Amino acid sequence: MDKIAVLIPCYNEEKTIGKVVRDAKAALPEATIYVYNNNSQDRTAEIAKEAGAIVRNEYMQGKGNVIRRMFREIDALVYVMVDGDDTYPMNAAPEMVKKVLEHNADMVVGDRLSSTYYKENKRPFHNFGNNLVRGSINKLFDCNIRDIMTGFRAFSYEFVKTFPVLSKGFEIETEMTIHAVYNNMQIENVVIDYRDRPEGSVSKLNTYTDGFKVLRTIFRLYRSYKPFWFFFTIASFLALFSIVFFIPILQEYWATRMVPRFPTLIVCCFIMLAAVQSFFAGVILSTMALGDRRQFEMQLNMLQRHKETDRNG
Repeated sequence: MDKIAVLIPCYNEEKTIGKVVRDAKAALPEATIYVYNNNSQDRTAEIAKEAGAIVRNEYMQGKGNVIRRMFREIDALVYVMVDGDDTYPMNAAPEMVKKVLEHNADMVVGDRLSSTYYKENKRPFHNFGNNLVRGSINKLFDCNIRDIMTGFRAFSYEFVKTFPVLSKGFEIETEMTIHAVYNNMQIENVVIDYRDRPEGSVSKLNTYTDGFKVLRTIFRLYRSYKPFWFFFTIASFLALFSIVFFIPILQEYWATRMVPRFPTLIVCCFIMLAAVQSFFAGVILSTMALGDRRQFEMQLNMLQRHKETDRNG
């Protein structure tokens, strides 16, 4: 088991990967540097190897697939994940590692948005998207994460080995954040500098397509992790809709003792039944989610014993 593993997912980053590897080695001399090449069409893998990194391949395209492979294959006391585009200076890495090793943090978020991001980033829709995602997650999950989409993070062994990677692409950062928040894992924020990509380096992030995937991921995870409130909201909307259309029918019945609009009455009854079903679906799924939380805590205890055994053996 490595003490510190630096994980660098890469796709066509030949202009920057050499510098990122060298900076990582300088900032964390005792770390093992892993570069995971994701079907690059340039010299990314060759340059990374020349710079001193261990190069491995992931043939399923997408950042989420790369991270799944990295987390599955590598054992370390602390993991530092950074993008290969040289937008994150590595001088903050020692502080992030210290928070994991000495302060029991499970995930350390490299916070770009509190420093130079808005000044350096030249894509206004990216700025809007970051604010939208951050605000949505902090509101829905009652937390205070300052940067959701950052690619510079540190993780504990327990986080990495319990994180179920479901996303295939750039929505993986959102999934990581929600997993840590929901499972009450210790999250720390470290303010980092951000610099825009150097000339000739091209971003792989599509503002609109990947932005939509991120919002869809938030919706999906909120439904999975907060099922009671998700289905309670649907039930409330359906019940209100049914009541609004039922009241005029009831008023007519009181006035004339007749029900002239039977189709509307029938529809109102079915919608109210749907509201009741939605409410009880939320109750049942919430109970199941509580059981999953108990299993997760037991899994954490087993991983802790496994880590201590590896360290002592």
